[in-house]
Amino acid sequence: MELRKRRGSPPPGAPGEGSGRRGGLLGESVHLLLLTAALRVLNCFLVQTSFVPDEYWQALEVAHRMVFKYPLQRLLQTNYGYLTWEWTERLRGYAYPLIFASIYKILHLLGKDSVQLLIWTPRLAQALLSAVADTRLYSLMRQLESQELATCVLFCQLCSWFTWYCCTRTLTNTMEADLTTIALFYYPWQGSKSTNSAKYLSLVALAFLMRPTALIPWTPLLLTHLWQEESKLRLILRRVLPVGFITLSLSLIIDRIFFGQWTVVQLNFLRFNVLQGVGRFYGSHPWHWYFSQGLPAVLGTHVPLFIHGCLLAPRRYRILAATVLWTLMVYSMLSHKEFRFIYPVLPFCMVFCGHSLARLKMWKRPALAFLFLSNALLALYTGLVHQRGTLDVMSHVQEACRGAPGAAPASVLVLMPCHSTPHYSHVHCPLPLRFLQCPPDLTGESQYLDEAAVFYLNPLDWLQKELQDDAALPTHLIIFSVLEEEISAFLISRNYERTAVFFHTHFPEGRVGSHVCVYERKPHGKKRRAEGT
Repeated sequence: MELRKRRGSPPPGAPGEGSGRRGGLLGESVHLLLLTAALRVLNCFLVQTSFVPDEYWQALEVAHRMVFKYPLQRLLQTNYGYLTWEWTERLRGYAYPLIFASIYKILHLLGKDSVQLLIWTPRLAQALLSAVADTRLYSLMRQLESQELATCVLFCQLCSWFTWYCCTRTLTNTMEADLTTIALFYYPWQGSKSTNSAKYLSLVALAFLMRPTALIPWTPLLLTHLWQEESKLRLILRRVLPVGFITLSLSLIIDRIFFGQWTVVQLNFLRFNVLQGVGRFYGSHPWHWYFSQGLPAVLGTHVPLFIHGCLLAPRRYRILAATVLWTLMVYSMLSHKEFRFIYPVLPFCMVFCGHSLARLKMWKRPALAFLFLSNALLALYTGLVHQRGTLDVMSHVQEACRGAPGAAPASVLVLMPCHSTPHYSHVHCPLPLRFLQCPPDLTGESQYLDEAAVFYLNPLDWLQKELQDDAALPTHLIIFSVLEEEISAFLISRNYERTAVFFHTHFPEGRVGSHVCVYERKPHGKKRRAEGT
């Protein structure tokens, strides 16, 4: 001890040594954040396919309308923007679109609101937040376990094909997953040095503000914290209630500004989707779907590691396994099911996958190679190939916006399952865009059919009734290839010619074809050879 003091070195546990260790961990975290940020930016540009309409219609389209609708609508006397039925029924809150609206407004004020920046900047922002979540997951495991195990958990997280597929998309599920993962870092884990009830509760409340379903995975964790807390009344009065009050007030104020009336969207969301089961309109699945298909598909080749990890992980992680099970059970009670709904618990699963990977010893390297290759192939295929036509066609629509000198103003009619393509957020000009409507039955009619359903009953008849005279004919029609033969008589009689074809999927199904086709109406007597893309 005396020798250490004479040389100026502090004894173990002294402030100097602790500060140095914290500084080292801080530097490690910064370097890791930069690395994951670079990876997620690459991730962003390697995802060029569509997933679900909400990616655009519940985020970017709303944000674009918030920023650009009113000045151009007054100037051009046109309807510049569209809100889906969820917004007219006030089921969605403006907090999440407001983030992207702020980005759009800044770009507009800087004179940089080009359509490409409007498309990619929100996704890059989401990618950077996902990088923060990745880093926080590593830092949590670094505090609770060894560096080797933390690295294994991070590797599993970065290798996950579904995380790669979703983490840069502008979905409320993505924001929910990111905030949930960051909140876990501040959760009161035994042995954690970053415990902060105010921070983790604030992040949970913010996730709830973005998407009310965020409370589902957090219910077991919140109850566990309350059960283990010595001063339960103090936690409720000094943490839970103030955070809840501030969050609810913020939600009410934001939605009051944009809806024009006081609205509790969380209650409306619960009433429509749970109590009234309106989600059933968009498809229903058997109760076991999340167990038999949902989770296995989302985990992919991580499934064996997840099962193995659940069996050998320390006792304190049982709450995460219980949370995953609880979340699957709750969502299983709803008729409408989607893969993305369980995305927020995917990082929980990665904790168990990391435990399994760290214990494989001699099989570790083959497992790493298999995990990387299998997920990379699936991630690249789903990110660059599968379902890309509905995005690629928007570049063609952007060209129609500019138009040829002296040509008549363009207009577009999208004859696809509704919301197949983005809208003005991917065009950014007041081009007349029409698509088939498909709101659910909100009137209680027994024989209700939406516009898209009526169209697909008899497409040719619908076209002849809706587009009887030349003045009503759009200059461009966008359809899936499966519809070409059925409406060919209309296309020929109205002088429409195919001018572009975009690959969409190798697995066409029902109303969705393998390619997206663009038909352009030509003046009589003028023909042009079709182009393929």
